[in-house]
Amino acid sequence: MRPKTDEHDLAYKLKHARNFLEQKNKVKFTVQFRGREMAYKQFGRALLERVLESLEDVAKPEGEIKSEGRNMSVIMTQK
Repeated sequence: MRPKTDEHDLAYKLKHARNFLEQKNKVKFTVQFRGREMAYKQFGRALLERVLESLEDVAKPEGEIKSEGRNMSVIMTQK
């Protein structure tokens, strides 16, 4: 995903993630930053927090949101 991922695209990804989690698989969400987006990492963190909030009924984060270079990610597992 990117920091400015649209609502419909996010809903599509969340729907598929929910299906994977119901099948007892893990899901990794990654936000990639390019160019000037590196200066606005708070948008990527807000996007991942929205993902965590949307899936909290079926999944829990395996750890904290990690920022590694140009990527920010979180791994979700089934509750």
